[in-house]
Amino acid sequence: MLSEAPKKNLLLQSFGDSINVAVIGANGGIGQALVEQLSSSYCVENIFSLSRKGNHDQPFNSKSIYIDLEDETSIANAASVIGKTVHELDVVCVATGILHSHNNLLPEKSWKSLDCGSMEAIFRINTIGPALVAKHFLPLLSVKKRSALAILTAKVGSISDNFLGGWYSYRASKAALNMIIRTLSIEMARRNADTVCVGLHPGTVDTHLSKPYQRGVEPGKLFSTTKSAGYLLEVLDSLSPNNSGFIYSWDGVELPY
Repeated sequence: MLSEAPKKNLLLQSFGDSINVAVIGANGGIGQALVEQLSSSYCVENIFSLSRKGNHDQPFNSKSIYIDLEDETSIANAASVIGKTVHELDVVCVATGILHSHNNLLPEKSWKSLDCGSMEAIFRINTIGPALVAKHFLPLLSVKKRSALAILTAKVGSISDNFLGGWYSYRASKAALNMIIRTLSIEMARRNADTVCVGLHPGTVDTHLSKPYQRGVEPGKLFSTTKSAGYLLEVLDSLSPNNSGFIYSWDGVELPY
């Protein structure tokens, strides 16, 4: 655990003081940046950093917990650990996702490349995993004050915005995730009228996920993880229950389904 750092921002101030936040995927590029940004907020008291790496160096007010989105038992166990540590969570951020891997998993350029195993692998991480996080973590969210579930999605998951084709599994997994977000928002509102459930598109971020596909990115549109995380937290801070169930880009613009 790193030494205590000075507080220097007011991120998530709309959720009140001394809030508790969980970041799933805290060992990834955007996840790490979210934890770092939140650790410097005057408004955040506790951060739970969850990843498959488990125990790893984190800011002074962050607790590392093991989680594997492909193992529901580990998701339930992680939620249980948090529930025994704090009374409730105010914000849950899911910053996970897969587009390609070293196991010859690549985005399809054509329908000729479709493969059952690859599609299953993409859906397990991008769609099923976040859904199971919601199943076990939503009971921890506050029911008496403002709270939020924010899940990283992608603009390419928009059905009406798809004019290029390709990337079948990734597009479909994110489109399915968007439907899960929408459906969760309806149920969450019945539990707490002051809650927000949204999908957040981080833009093109300089991470392992985007590395092979950065060549055509316009100047100034390739974000550092720090800049992207800051944008996402500012957007989340600005949203109201009326925005729940929708998808928003890093600049606060609502994206079409």
